[in-house]
Amino acid sequence: MISDQLVDLSRLQFAATAMYHFLFVPLTIGMVWMLVIMESVYVMTGNGVWKDMTRFWGKLFGINFALGVTTGITLEFQFGTNWAYYSHYVGDIFGAPLAMEGLMAFFLESTMIGLFFFGWDRLSRTQHLMVTALMAIGTNLSALWILIANGWMQNPVGSEFSYLTMRMEMVDFWTVFFNPDAQAKFVHTVSAGYVTGAMFVLSISSWYLLKKRDVEFAKRSFRVAAAFGLASALSVIVLGDESGYTVGEAQQTKMAAIEAMWETKPAPAGLTMVASINEAAQKNDWEIEIPWVMGLIGTRSITKEIPGIREIKAKNRQRILRGILAVNALDALRHDRDDTAAKRLFETYKADLGFGFLLKKYVSDLNQATPEIIDRAIDDTVPRVTPMFWAFRIMVGLGFAMLALFGLAFWSTLKSVGMQKPWLLKWALWMLPAPWIACELGWFVAEYGRQPWTIYGVLPTHMSVSTLSVNSLYGSLAGFIGFYTVLLVVEMFLMVKFARMGPGSLGTGRYANEAADHVAAAQA
Repeated sequence: MISDQLVDLSRLQFAATAMYHFLFVPLTIGMVWMLVIMESVYVMTGNGVWKDMTRFWGKLFGINFALGVTTGITLEFQFGTNWAYYSHYVGDIFGAPLAMEGLMAFFLESTMIGLFFFGWDRLSRTQHLMVTALMAIGTNLSALWILIANGWMQNPVGSEFSYLTMRMEMVDFWTVFFNPDAQAKFVHTVSAGYVTGAMFVLSISSWYLLKKRDVEFAKRSFRVAAAFGLASALSVIVLGDESGYTVGEAQQTKMAAIEAMWETKPAPAGLTMVASINEAAQKNDWEIEIPWVMGLIGTRSITKEIPGIREIKAKNRQRILRGILAVNALDALRHDRDDTAAKRLFETYKADLGFGFLLKKYVSDLNQATPEIIDRAIDDTVPRVTPMFWAFRIMVGLGFAMLALFGLAFWSTLKSVGMQKPWLLKWALWMLPAPWIACELGWFVAEYGRQPWTIYGVLPTHMSVSTLSVNSLYGSLAGFIGFYTVLLVVEMFLMVKFARMGPGSLGTGRYANEAADHVAAAQA
């Protein structure tokens, strides 16, 4: 059996590299459409300031994109190095969207980025705008295919297990593609990226306005960011509601953990705002609840119940007991594929095969599983409630705070004097980290809430890892964290440097009076 330490280190390494990578991804997704907006105004008006805006913010976009690609490549390599059995077990399905991402999206995105930076003097205005739009489409297609793969991990539709090949096989590509969980996750994630890009532009523009430099440039950038950010923040909240509904349909355990819902409540369930969670006693010592809201979000009805953790555990007990029969039948088929009785038994209980695999963490022969071992496997089916509960609420709180900021910022652009309010500009500047924190917490809720599964209800995490030495994992983990930290420092240094230099660094002559001072300040 695989040691817990090996599993934990493999999970920690993937989590660390994924969360470092996702520091770069949202800004890439968000800024690229703002570049399309800015360049579209330039093409329509011919005003050179809008061209400068596209080039300047595009420079910061390019820095972020380069480092995002660097951190993203190692993620796919880890499926082969650290998660070999996972890759074997589900590669027929999981590999398809990743291949599509590389062939359809990444090549388009990378090619157009080259043309974006080096095509200003070689392409007409309209041609260059088309390049920028294709770059944006490629960026979003990359996100689409990756999130289709991740959505299948959350809700494995369009596939089934074959005892002939001993692995999952795709039976319907379009069911995988139109997986409700994947589609909801895609629109919610890219909207969060749009908020990140808008906040980035809004914060830096606010700094320029506070410093009273590059004012016309900053005002226009502020207006675009405020309008784009307001629409995006509203989208995140609306689409987050849809994402909550799909979780309630496909991952009731995750929903119950997010809500710290220990008992099934009468429909429609209330939304718990805050609570004192007692995991040992499996109860909340106290809680503040808003009636009906959770039932409407999670079920879209006032009559359908959301099961609590205790009820879910009771159902999982039955699934584990049926899973034992499925595993035993599968073992019989491995020795004799023509065993009719084993084939019939396996077809009856194969939906619970993954739950039988949960016991493999504790015992090799499932017939030796004691009631105590079964109880431990049942407890494993529910992630820790406290981090899920609070991570979700901090994420949502930040989302509403950003919505309020973008709303006020947009209103201020309708009264240009309001754009000079120092308190609003300072608020925008200090909110710069907020979307990154919210995005990281969102991914934590999505991925930690799926545990103990790599493929929800199908393949447990402890069965998915490669057989590696613990020391090699310690070494690679330290190496990744060190290297990625260096990349993050480089990103922040370059971003701060070019942001301080401002649009005067473009050398257009429109900012000649200020450019020298800005460059000197950036180099100081």
